[in-house]
Amino acid sequence: MTDAAPAAPRPLIDSNDSRRPTGLLLVAIPVFLVGWLVIWPIINAIVRTLWRPDESGAIGFNLDSYVFFFSDQYSINNLTITLWTTLMCAILLLVICLPISLYLRFSAGRLPAYVQAMAIFPMFVPSIILAYAFIRVLGPNGMVDILLNSVGLPKIRTPYLTPWGPVIGLVWDNIPLTVLILLSGLGNVANQAIEAARDVGANRLQVFWHIILPRISNSVLVAISFAVLGIFSSFTLPYLLGPASPEMMGPFMNRTFREVNDPLNAITQAVITFCFCIAFGLFYVRSVARNQGK
Repeated sequence: MTDAAPAAPRPLIDSNDSRRPTGLLLVAIPVFLVGWLVIWPIINAIVRTLWRPDESGAIGFNLDSYVFFFSDQYSINNLTITLWTTLMCAILLLVICLPISLYLRFSAGRLPAYVQAMAIFPMFVPSIILAYAFIRVLGPNGMVDILLNSVGLPKIRTPYLTPWGPVIGLVWDNIPLTVLILLSGLGNVANQAIEAARDVGANRLQVFWHIILPRISNSVLVAISFAVLGIFSSFTLPYLLGPASPEMMGPFMNRTFREVNDPLNAITQAVITFCFCIAFGLFYVRSVARNQGK
């Protein structure tokens, strides 16, 4: 009597798993919310600014609001100050956060832990509190002026209500996220690679340029992209710390919509801001796609 053949092992995952519709439903909810709250307003704004009735009342392709924006010197000044603020913040964030991240990655002990806690602390401070602290410390007759006056030194020129006011506030506000992203990228740098480079005579600058920087280039790009996207469309800090004229695009859109009561031009400003942001966002998408392709 021959033995019966052993039964085939049961597959761990059934191709006709009945739970698949549930998973798709869970994915559909956030996709629907993104489409409803993000994509649809963007499409609606673009359509409303490009297809409008002309003088005769006929609806057609119309670029008058965009022509007005790029021919109005005040609007151009606001866009220019926004780009300048974003560029200054990106440069300062890189100059400040990269050394902090390198120190935290290659140092051990209690002091680096305190430094990391201080670098992450701004993440838990609301922007309105940050603006108030800025005014009380660096504003006219603030703490710095009082300390300088107590030792007989002249007062400093306050950055409050100048273009440098939002720069200082936005840099301080974006330090935590930038440091965390750079630290994540530095985790890909092996200590063995650095030790091998030092064994063949590489100095610190050569180790950084040839070993560390190539491995964190994507993290640097992601960190700067996130910072730029948040800074370009920021409102609270530029509104509270920046000058009344020129003003960044966030306060400019709010004033155009609420005080000037001009929804069309406010939406046009929002579309132009979105176009600049999506250009910066493409760098982030490209970096993510490159990492997934490796």
